[in-house]
Amino acid sequence: MKKILSLLFFIVSLASQSQIIKDTISSKSLQEKREILISLPENFDKNAKKTYPLLVLMDGDYLMNPFHGALSFGNFWDDLPEMIIVGISQNKNDERFDDCTVSEEGLPEAKGARFFEFIGGEVLSYMESKYGNSPFKIIAGHDVTAGFLNFFLYKDNPLFNGYISISPELSTNMDANVANRLSILQKNVFYYLSVADGDVKKMKEATKVLHDNISSIKNDNLYYKFDEVPNTSHYSLVLHSIPKALYHFFATYQPISTSEFQEKIVKMEGGYVDYLRNKYELCEKTLGIKVPVRINDFRAIEAAIVKNKATNEFEQLAQVANKYYPKTMLGEYYLARFYEANEDFKRAAKSYQNAFTMEAIGDLTKDMMLEKADELRTKIKK
Repeated sequence: MKKILSLLFFIVSLASQSQIIKDTISSKSLQEKREILISLPENFDKNAKKTYPLLVLMDGDYLMNPFHGALSFGNFWDDLPEMIIVGISQNKNDERFDDCTVSEEGLPEAKGARFFEFIGGEVLSYMESKYGNSPFKIIAGHDVTAGFLNFFLYKDNPLFNGYISISPELSTNMDANVANRLSILQKNVFYYLSVADGDVKKMKEATKVLHDNISSIKNDNLYYKFDEVPNTSHYSLVLHSIPKALYHFFATYQPISTSEFQEKIVKMEGGYVDYLRNKYELCEKTLGIKVPVRINDFRAIEAAIVKNKATNEFEQLAQVANKYYPKTMLGEYYLARFYEANEDFKRAAKSYQNAFTMEAIGDLTKDMMLEKADELRTKIKK
């Protein structure tokens, strides 16, 4: 019973971190008012200068809750960033099919053309004017909307950085057109495609053709992932695909994992600090998200340095620490480790002493710095 209550408390606490609110856009393109659902990060109002990735959901009526839940859970563990989500309501009188009207040639027409302009012009501008500019934009959909979102790739300068296409219903020539566009894009683009093993046969076959076409692309700017999910139907596929897509898109955001440490970092012959720098620079470059180096990531690199006896890298690690945490003892601690490894005990003791006067951080404490300084003074006397 205690475990069940703990789980319920955890789920409720996640839900309370960011609430879903209803809003309306008076659309000139659609010549109607369209309801939208919006989810804002918990501390959005407290940090006016911070910008967040934007996730635009077609089929917002039923995709909002699963996306919202996955992002809340991932952010709780610092695996996924805080995001602004806007879900477009399309549930009234089968609006989703009218919204995605396509011509025989495979292009938006009639209300489909107006809905395309509504998203690209009105929804994005509304969200930017009300909630600020988003450096990284994602669009997601399921079946008919999953196919429709590909039209944004047809533009010379695509509006979105990421595309989540779950069991898409593809229009004429879309399998070739999407692959062609992804092959020539000069900016980073993330594309996730999935299909259920129990999916509609026609959709499944068309999706696999699209996957084969994309797989043949050689473009360093493309971050692509495809999943054919076993034991799923056309609808249950959604709950499997959402976390897979998000974790693929934000792989560079995530902290150093145990497997990353054991299978990659610790096996390197050197360059551990460069690996750390590059990890966070890549996150900023590809996602537009500035993240201070996590303390646990410092400790992971520290462990790799010690295990591989690359103690000269402690000096570089001290520089990174001073950049992100200048008021804390972290930089002086690593500088002391550098001097100590080189048997310059006098300077090492001085750095530990300097660290004592600064803010504690992580599991580094003032008592620890005093103890280490005292130990080295004993060595100096000898």
